[in-house]
Amino acid sequence: MRIRPFSQADTETVVEIWERCGLVRPWNDPRKDIARKAEVQPELFLVGELAVAGAPRIVATAMAGYDGHRGWVNYLAVDPGAQRQGLAREMMTEVERLLLARGCPKVNLQVREGNAAALGLYVALGYTMDASVSLGKRLVVDGPGPGAPAA
Repeated sequence: MRIRPFSQADTETVVEIWERCGLVRPWNDPRKDIARKAEVQPELFLVGELAVAGAPRIVATAMAGYDGHRGWVNYLAVDPGAQRQGLAREMMTEVERLLLARGCPKVNLQVREGNAAALGLYVALGYTMDASVSLGKRLVVDGPGPGAPAA
């Protein structure tokens, strides 16, 4: 797999992969998430390509960031038709390499409750559960869902 930085021309393909992987939620507009990432460390938004019928096709994504204290990974996704080939591992290896090159001492990520497949992947990659509780507060609501104002 060839891993490269995301380009704006990749937007629709990336959103389609996220949708097929069940990562999109009504209150998180994926196109707005992409636009936001384009403004902050865009070099840490990666896509993975495989040659399909002689042409490169995006099959994997990972969106990372580093705040000077911790690295974070979001939107790790592999198109369902390309899963179970080690592509998620390749994406995470590259994310970790890029974060380490920036001096990042630790990577954090969040997995939605009940997503046993994702938990299994991360455990296999050496991630362990931290004794912490994840809290969040929506500052911008992209659509209906948690945090949306009542009608």
